[in-house]
Amino acid sequence: MSNTSTELEATPSLDLLKDTSHINALENEAIYIIREVAAQFEKPVLLFSGGKDSITLVRLAQKAFWPSKIPFPLMHIDTGHNFPETIEFRDRLVEELGLELIVRNVQDSIDQGKVKEESGRYSSRNSLQTTTLLDAIEEFKFDACIGGARRDEEKARAKERIFSVRDDFGQWDERNQRPELFDMLNGQIELGQNVRVFPISNWTELDVWSYIKEEQIEIPSIYFAHKRKTFLRDGMIWSAEDGIVFREEDEVVEERLVRFRTVGDMSCTAAVLSDAETIDKVVEEIRDSSISERGARIDDKRSEAAMEKRKQQGYF
Repeated sequence: MSNTSTELEATPSLDLLKDTSHINALENEAIYIIREVAAQFEKPVLLFSGGKDSITLVRLAQKAFWPSKIPFPLMHIDTGHNFPETIEFRDRLVEELGLELIVRNVQDSIDQGKVKEESGRYSSRNSLQTTTLLDAIEEFKFDACIGGARRDEEKARAKERIFSVRDDFGQWDERNQRPELFDMLNGQIELGQNVRVFPISNWTELDVWSYIKEEQIEIPSIYFAHKRKTFLRDGMIWSAEDGIVFREEDEVVEERLVRFRTVGDMSCTAAVLSDAETIDKVVEEIRDSSISERGARIDDKRSEAAMEKRKQQGYF
């Protein structure tokens, strides 16, 4: 009786086996896509922000080419308004893994007069990244840019193919996309075109966290509960540190226990109240949440089609 009980306790639950099988299938698909990029394109690059999705891409790329090193560089388009925790993590990760990191700065585009710094209550450098990104693609002649966008994040991203062709101006035409039947990925492009590639397009936020847990991947501390100086605006929790985010005099700064579900520019990323200090607690919190991950992205709220318009202009 006791032996049978012990055996039952040691047997993985059916739900756990299903979850593992699901994550393994997603991993295999992503590795296949990354290998196809290396096979079909001459100068690919992995777009890296220091966020959980791009960190997951690095792990997948490591597995895709192990025991060799990742055969293409990482590139970060730095707004200059990033959270210090992600920049510190970015630099440490590339040093530990011996990866090549290219950094191009939005501030340079501002100084060169190519873009204009926004001002006022909702000013952000997030949309200004597009010009810096397109200039970097042209500078290095990249023909494929691997990104961590997922279809569950936002409806414009749900429309986009895994191999998403951009024209010679970096623009995306959502009405002119290639079919991707039976996982056949067509990387043929014309002179001047490039492709954005999304290996984790079919993943959800919960899938990413489950993979991070399974692989024991280190991520920036900002994703877990911590005390931070913040203020409230439009029902959202804005970071009040470093003076980067514009704040009205009547917007009171308070220290709150928060974490960030998505990490972008400080001026466009809101925090959520949370006491989740471990991955297990984060996963539980996500399961119970009725708000999407991009619900904390202030830049998506500028208009109903904000993301789609940015993509049409060449955004990630």
